[in-house]
Amino acid sequence: MMNDSIQTIALRICDLREICGMTQEEVAAAAGIPLDMYREYEAGQRDFSFSHLFNIASTLGVDISDLLTGESPKLRGYILTRDGKGLAFERRKAYHYQHLAYNFKDKKAEPFIVVVEYDGQLEGKQAHSHEGQEFDYVLDGHMKIVLGGNELYLGPGDSVYYDSSLPHAMYALERDARFIAVVIK
Repeated sequence: MMNDSIQTIALRICDLREICGMTQEEVAAAAGIPLDMYREYEAGQRDFSFSHLFNIASTLGVDISDLLTGESPKLRGYILTRDGKGLAFERRKAYHYQHLAYNFKDKKAEPFIVVVEYDGQLEGKQAHSHEGQEFDYVLDGHMKIVLGGNELYLGPGDSVYYDSSLPHAMYALERDARFIAVVIK
């Protein structure tokens, strides 16, 4: 059984899809998600990957915060996020996200602090992709990013900027890795 948060997000997606007058097939195709997987998402039977959640929000014309919190961003001018006070969410077991500007209206980028758990795994994760571009800057630890079939190794102070439609997956090396990820729409 999925947790209440996943069920709540699933209901929001279903409601927004219906409000938009779209079919499950249309949303799945536009978001680049296999139809069977999309149906599991909407039924609350599967946890969402960040990239799929991002693509669904984009397809439905809403901010990712609308799906995560049920509220549209309201702040303009600036948003101050104190250390450890971003909107925390987990989309896959080994990834922990903290959205740093979730309540800022009309964002052109989505900034996150991401922690990739060290689990000893150095291959085999499902790579994901989404529209736009991404900038990742390593704060702590070391990580491997598989990016469009290439393996890149990053440590503190290293960064990578890429077309996020390239399939990508991150692996922590030796211990958890913490980085800033900025997804540009």
